[in-house]
Amino acid sequence: MFSIEHEFDSTVVTLVDEGTAPLQEDVVVNGFEECITVEQYDPRTDRMNKITFSISQMRDLAAALSLPEGVYLRRADDDQSS
Repeated sequence: MFSIEHEFDSTVVTLVDEGTAPLQEDVVVNGFEECITVEQYDPRTDRMNKITFSISQMRDLAAALSLPEGVYLRRADDDQSS
């Protein structure tokens, strides 16, 4: 399950793990104009972990999800198609 909320300066997507145990904590993705952050609570350390991706890194990740093993370089014109 997931939810999408549009805030003043970002779009927030929350991914909720469903199914049989063990379940993972919610993942919160914040899409800002200049970057994307991914946050998840870690109950072992009682801390929220955050990773920040540049827009270019997120485009690389999106492309990588559907490609086989290897090393790739996105072309500049690939960015303009999204």
